[in-house]
Parts: sequence; structure tokens; C-alpha cells
Amino acid sequence: MAKVSVIIPVYNVENYVEKCIDSVLNQTIDDLEIIIVNDGSTDSSKEKINKYLQKYANIKYLEKENGGLSSARNFGIPYAKR
Repeated sequence: MAKVSVIIPVYNVENYVEKCIDSVLNQTIDDLEIIIVNDGSTDSSKEKINKYLQKYANIKYLEKENGGLSSARNFGIPYAKR
């Protein structure tokens, strides 16, 4: 079970999503789970995220219809192990 779960809502942030994920991955927490919720992005955010999914087992990826920041964050909560 992960000690810390970080939910990252994503909506058309292709220019920033890699920096965000890298920042979370570079934390000193040993047992970290990252849940990325794509909130209906229409840019290349998904393609950039896919590179991380292939490399890191502690990253989960979810997709949903656009509903806004809070909706995306709340959507990811049931998938968090911690």
C-alpha cells in the first residue's frame, strides 16, 4: 500500500505536464503513488503521460469527460490506495 497518493488533474497542459510529473517523482518519499486524471484534454498531454506510464509502475492513468479541476481530483480519490 502506498503511503502517499498524489492526484494530478490534467486538462490541456502539454507544456507543463512533464515538469509536474518530474517534480512529484523527485520527492524523497519512498512509497509514492501518482494518479493522473485526464479531464478530457484535446492536446498532446496524453502522449506525454504515456512515456511515464511505460517507465514507472507507481503511476496510474485515468480518463474522464471534462468536468473541471475539482471534478477530476474527486474522480481520482477512489483509486488512491492511501
